[in-house]
Amino acid sequence: MLKPDRLRALADALAKQNVMRLRDAASLLDVSEMTVRRDIAGSPERFTYLGGYIVSATDVPNNAGYSLEEEKDHFAQAKAEASALAAKLVVDHETIFIDCGTTLTTLARLIPLERHVTVVCYSLNVAEILRRKPNVRMILLGGVYVPSSDSFAGEESLEMLRRMGINKAFISAGGVDNARGVTCWNFHEVALKQAAMASAVERHLVVDQSKFGVVKAVRFSQIDDFDSIITEKGQEHRKRK
Repeated sequence: MLKPDRLRALADALAKQNVMRLRDAASLLDVSEMTVRRDIAGSPERFTYLGGYIVSATDVPNNAGYSLEEEKDHFAQAKAEASALAAKLVVDHETIFIDCGTTLTTLARLIPLERHVTVVCYSLNVAEILRRKPNVRMILLGGVYVPSSDSFAGEESLEMLRRMGINKAFISAGGVDNARGVTCWNFHEVALKQAAMASAVERHLVVDQSKFGVVKAVRFSQIDDFDSIITEKGQEHRKRK
């Protein structure tokens, strides 16, 4: 496969899944990882290589990093109000997925003690809250620990998510933009969010209003991929595509 063909194939793949590991790109193109690196380096206007992952250059509008500790106090009241609305959707005898991030840490805290529910999570701070709730059966997905978001990532976690039946997935985001879609800070979160959404009957995006019009490092979905968007202003029901 010639270089122009490789670049075209890589662009087509990223259009479908937004982010790709270097070794997966090499396998797709049937070339070495070094060749893929050279191709990317020669096309900076089209591709970016960050932390072992390849993304479209247009999906990286800024280099702002994410720190869970720094994010905790930003719009805390708005996040609490959004989480309170989301918590009303948690009912007995269902399986739910709680994403990482400060907003959904509050959601975990607001699950009533008497609620009998199975919760799938991959965030250590969410797990720390859930383990104190006697009627919650918690499934903590493992893998490599990522300190910035206090969460884990790994292939085994993705496989488990794909096999599960999830009634409701509560998803967080760093940015929500009509044109650029729903974005987050950390590359390792993308596959986990997408796998949880694919396994869920209902998908709910839980964010505060400050996230609208914002674009972060990597896109993981479009706005129309959700059944509702929950903010401190209320729940907006949507017709999912």
